[in-house]
Amino acid sequence: MRIFLSAVLISFFTLGASKAQSGYFEDALRFSNAMPSGNSRIMGIGGTQWSLGGDVSNIAGNPAGLGFFRTSEASITLGYTSRNVDATYLGQRRSYSTPNFHLPNLSFVLASPKSDILERSAFKGGSFGVSIQRIANFNNEFGYFSDTPGETSIIDFYIQDAFGIPENQIQNFGLTGLAYTTYQINPIFQDEDGNIIPNPDTYDSFVLGFPFQDEAIVQEGSANQMTFAYGANFNHKFFIGGSLGIRTISFSSRKIYSEEFFDDPPTLNNSSLQENLFINGTGVNLSIGMIYKPIDYWNIGFNFQSPTWFSMNEEYSASVVANYANYYFEPEDRFLNQEEAFTDIFLNRYNLNTPLRLGGGTTFFLGKNGFISADIDWVDYSNANFRTNDFDVRPDNEAISRLYGSTLNYRVGAEFVLNMIRLRGGYAMFGDPFVESDIDRSVQQVSGGIGVRLNNFSIDFAILNQQSDGLYRSYQVLDENNNNIGPSTFLENSITTGFLTVGLNF
Repeated sequence: MRIFLSAVLISFFTLGASKAQSGYFEDALRFSNAMPSGNSRIMGIGGTQWSLGGDVSNIAGNPAGLGFFRTSEASITLGYTSRNVDATYLGQRRSYSTPNFHLPNLSFVLASPKSDILERSAFKGGSFGVSIQRIANFNNEFGYFSDTPGETSIIDFYIQDAFGIPENQIQNFGLTGLAYTTYQINPIFQDEDGNIIPNPDTYDSFVLGFPFQDEAIVQEGSANQMTFAYGANFNHKFFIGGSLGIRTISFSSRKIYSEEFFDDPPTLNNSSLQENLFINGTGVNLSIGMIYKPIDYWNIGFNFQSPTWFSMNEEYSASVVANYANYYFEPEDRFLNQEEAFTDIFLNRYNLNTPLRLGGGTTFFLGKNGFISADIDWVDYSNANFRTNDFDVRPDNEAISRLYGSTLNYRVGAEFVLNMIRLRGGYAMFGDPFVESDIDRSVQQVSGGIGVRLNNFSIDFAILNQQSDGLYRSYQVLDENNNNIGPSTFLENSITTGFLTVGLNF
């Protein structure tokens, strides 16, 4: 099993069969925090879509919008994302860039309208839609490098984490066990009076001084959803729809953390820790939506998205390498040079329920000259939870309830029509899911786009930029006031995505 060592966003994973499981609360946020997505038109207006009907993005958005279709439509969207991260550690700044080509949306809508001339019933027909849509992009690379000594060492974490664990058990205690195996921590065999302690449970280290530190993190993967939806039209005034989503997740993370020492006389030259994590899962969710037109130029929309009920699988492994300066280790009468230790490959299965989402919006039409649309979402991330028989999930579910809260997300967008040309723009703000935080992790988004509409063909382009801040802690070391004084890296994130959509009506 794995244990995250930090209470913020991304942290080291630790293994320990004799310790409470923790750390999956970060996966709960990562896999719950899905931004609105769709084709170029919708992304050009900031993702606004709860009250705007007649777009293929309604399949995975508000399925009631399918009731607006009078003709069938197929479309494909191509995307290119550049994720840029500026990481600052101990006043030193480093920049990273991760490009990624992807397929944000592939959609098909089969419309079945009824003739208004012969049909007197309130039901005016409906449309069935199916789409494959990218919900989240996990591709990212960041880290830090410092030529200034840090204020702690990961050895400090190992010593604190090992406290209370008898020596005859420590070797099997996750990353801390690897540190023991590679002699970075060692048991204290004598008390203050010089008496021998049998099977000691406290530890120290012969390594002195503070090291240079660096770390590299590479993450890959995505969340995608196949959605089946139907929307119905009643008197061209009330539209209702529902959908079934089948969501898949693929996520991998590789971390390499290193320290370099300069103590005199030399003992440990350098050490490194590598961790590998792979997660995949499948889940299902339901959506119900409604759109009402009080008057012809005004839409009011509402959407309910259920939790996504995931079944997850993960694989984790780690290794530690410590390179000593031919150090004489007296208790074992041997010289230390390169010492290595590896974990087994750990496999886990668990269930994750993400929080539900409630959304509402309104759209005002400017005659045939375009529209202005606005959305608001409510999501309570503290309602995510885990279930499994493989380990104790209570610490993680308690951390979710303690650390996360509800957010309100706002979006506004507009489209203006100039003959066959469509000009678009949008703005969005997604709230900080943390109840208390050292920084504001809210996300601000701006977007724009242009499109061309012909009789049976359309082509649209949009560009979108998201800005946010983050905080990364490599490991946890607690001071006398129980504050984490481990290394803290400030992250400035900028994600720019271009979308190109080609659509065909028939």
